[in-house]
Amino acid sequence: MEVYNEIEEEVTELQLNDSAKGFLKEAAKWAYFLSILGYIMIGFFVVFALFAGAIFSSVGQMMPLGQMGMFGSSFGIIVTFFYLLIAALYFFPIYYLNKFSSNLKLALKNKDSAALAGSFEYLKSHYKFIGIMAIVTLSFYALFIIGAIVVAVAAAFSH
Repeated sequence: MEVYNEIEEEVTELQLNDSAKGFLKEAAKWAYFLSILGYIMIGFFVVFALFAGAIFSSVGQMMPLGQMGMFGSSFGIIVTFFYLLIAALYFFPIYYLNKFSSNLKLALKNKDSAALAGSFEYLKSHYKFIGIMAIVTLSFYALFIIGAIVVAVAAAFSH
């Protein structure tokens, strides 16, 4: 056990063999592709937000008073805000993924350890953001389920 610890202390750099470099190069290509696809999807969200908001506002104004429910003609503004919020939240993991891929390509091309470390920092940020969003989403699901149970129990006892 002591020999292993002595050897581990002597190694100060991690070396990448050719197959590891190949895997990273391929991962960079796919990450870049997915980030470009993500930017396109963000663009679709923004365009949809603007057009859907205008359409729902127009529909709300054409409907007789009271048929649009409690939102009325402001429903288009709510739809626009919702989709712009989704686009803004979607931007950050896509940005981190794009920076990861571009820094990784640069690091492999120039054999630059600092760029490699920077690329992994962006990858960490990408997964950290995705993880936090997963926790938030699961929390909303849990609150929704608890709320539905409370409403169901209240409805059952009100009869």
